[in-house]
Amino acid sequence: MIKFLMKCCKFNFGEFEEQEFRKFIRLGFIYFMVVGIYWIIRPLKDSVFAQLVGAEYIPFAKTVSLCLMIPFVAIYTKLISMYPREKITSIIPTFYGIAICVFACVIFLCQDGIYTNSIGKSIVGYIWYFFVESWASVVFAMFWAICTDVTDPKTAKRGFPLVYFVGQIAGIITPVLITGMPKRLGLQTDFLSLITAGIAAFIMITVTKYFFKATPKELLVAFESEEDKKKAAKEKEAKGKKPGFTEGIKLLFSHKYLMGIFFAILMFELITTIFDYNFKMAAAKVYSGTELSKYLGEYGSCVNIITVLFLLLGISNISRFLGLGIALICTPLLLGCALFGFLALDSLNFLFVLMVSSKAINYALNNPSLKQLYIPTSESARFKAQAWIEAFGGRIAKEAGSVFNMTLLPLKAAFGELAGKAYYLTLTGVVGYPLIVLWIIVAVYLGKTCKKASDEKKVVC
Repeated sequence: MIKFLMKCCKFNFGEFEEQEFRKFIRLGFIYFMVVGIYWIIRPLKDSVFAQLVGAEYIPFAKTVSLCLMIPFVAIYTKLISMYPREKITSIIPTFYGIAICVFACVIFLCQDGIYTNSIGKSIVGYIWYFFVESWASVVFAMFWAICTDVTDPKTAKRGFPLVYFVGQIAGIITPVLITGMPKRLGLQTDFLSLITAGIAAFIMITVTKYFFKATPKELLVAFESEEDKKKAAKEKEAKGKKPGFTEGIKLLFSHKYLMGIFFAILMFELITTIFDYNFKMAAAKVYSGTELSKYLGEYGSCVNIITVLFLLLGISNISRFLGLGIALICTPLLLGCALFGFLALDSLNFLFVLMVSSKAINYALNNPSLKQLYIPTSESARFKAQAWIEAFGGRIAKEAGSVFNMTLLPLKAAFGELAGKAYYLTLTGVVGYPLIVLWIIVAVYLGKTCKKASDEKKVVC
């Protein structure tokens, strides 16, 4: 069976050794759990908040989440300093599993009308919103830190797209089967969906433990050389204490390579936040109520379906045959073309295709390429700096994009509906294209630096 699957994956992802293939399939199943749980609770993030607090307060929830994420990620990086990676992969999912089950009970009391205090419900809504945001930052960062810590650059070009492929299947299945389950059963609360997500978090612990137990030790070796490890151990011993929880953010701001990764993530989220705002505004003009929810749900499913199709068609071959640098450049080039279409066309159907294709390219090509950049880095960079980058790169970009989008209404009020929109689009082009050019320059630098470090078997930082 394994040999048959290896033959099936040869064109799409490349040729694997059997144990190497088994390793990435196991990682794929862990990622399946991570993505699956996320796509159960993500649709409930906005719907539960809207019910308990009000949809008009979602921008405030985003800001609160960004502020709360700072101490939360600090605690996560502190745990990484205290415990080995195998222990962390049990501690983090256990916390989230317990927390989801607690939220399931509390949200049940609020949705069922048993608990009616408006202030208390608002507090629950804000904490719930932040909690889901934290899963997207901490658990995804933890998973990819493990992946980059047990993979060399050469096999990552084949293995990471395969991991993404297995994981994205969950993004197609779980929103339909689990999140929509209470509605199909005629239930009035989301308790059943949340309990299922909580149980899945505990199952993820077992799957992760099996990965470390079943995978040969020689395939769990980090890129970092023994010389680098000894040097790091001596430095740590000389300090007489474990690294502080701020080490990750210090690393981020002290190395231009890590800042480059941060910038690449920031640029994608900034530009797509502008696209997304206009897409949601256009959809709200055509659909309302449950029809809008259904439409946006179909959009989410299409993103994951197209991502899987891209991977099946062998989009990862760009990185394998043309190099990581070319793969990194492809995304800003494609976003540049998308930006031209966004400025030229005003159609809901076009915006739907634009958003689906942009997100799918990010999941299928850009993200696997960005994750490979962490391989030729130190353990601290892979685990700690990556956590800060993943947590704040996208969120800062979304905040910046949201602030930019706030100019639309004042422009319309000052110059009229059509002229205001025209000024807004002009401003989008003036800001967007220079950023895309800068993004391409950064992508070239990241690709060259990563290749050089991999060829010389040295860490970048």
